[in-house]
Amino acid sequence: MKPQAILFDLDNTLLDRTRTFRAFVDRLVETYLGHLAPAEEICAMIVERDRDGYKDKDELFAELVEELPWQRRPEAAELMAFYLEQYVREAVLMPEARETLALARSLGCKLALITNGKTAVQYGKLDRLGIRDAFDATLVSEEAGVRKPDPAIFEMALRRLDVTAQDCLFVGDHPVNDIAAAAELGMRTIWLKVNQPWPEELRVAPDLTIHRLGELLDWLDTPETGGSE
Repeated sequence: MKPQAILFDLDNTLLDRTRTFRAFVDRLVETYLGHLAPAEEICAMIVERDRDGYKDKDELFAELVEELPWQRRPEAAELMAFYLEQYVREAVLMPEARETLALARSLGCKLALITNGKTAVQYGKLDRLGIRDAFDATLVSEEAGVRKPDPAIFEMALRRLDVTAQDCLFVGDHPVNDIAAAAELGMRTIWLKVNQPWPEELRVAPDLTIHRLGELLDWLDTPETGGSE
């Protein structure tokens, strides 16, 4: 049955966060550590420390200030300012993200985005990607005052869309923050398997597991979900 609304996560769901952050790291190292060549080990270390975006950035940059072989050691605040300016500029979509949003809209589905992060950064990514206007509701945790997996942020989206959880499909990459949280409210869920492993202790399971958004395109575009005959 076709969902009335499809809710998406942003990072590593619609945005290729892995490529985006790696491009930012390359820019950071080029700017501040250009005296080191090659710098692949340092780039890989920064990516690892970032923990796929789940490490607090203030903490990350404070560690980097202390541990990296700077020619001119910056303050952590300087690195944060560099991040806020440059990271957004590297934003790239997941393959087939734009097509997925377009198909969902053509099927008459309402669309929403629920993402954890800083307001300026997340909206900056959406503007860079050109998809800010694709959604009927957008909730960024800093702006909303609550973070996934707290059900309150999902409930905010439901109210804005004027739909029930049972009429919604949630698509995301994080087993706990996205899939379990949405499923416990009664939403159907699709897990986009990217970098996050599935914890064995979770009591819920996704309705569908995909490895690329093109599989979601195929799933939406079937008679069973209200797509093409």
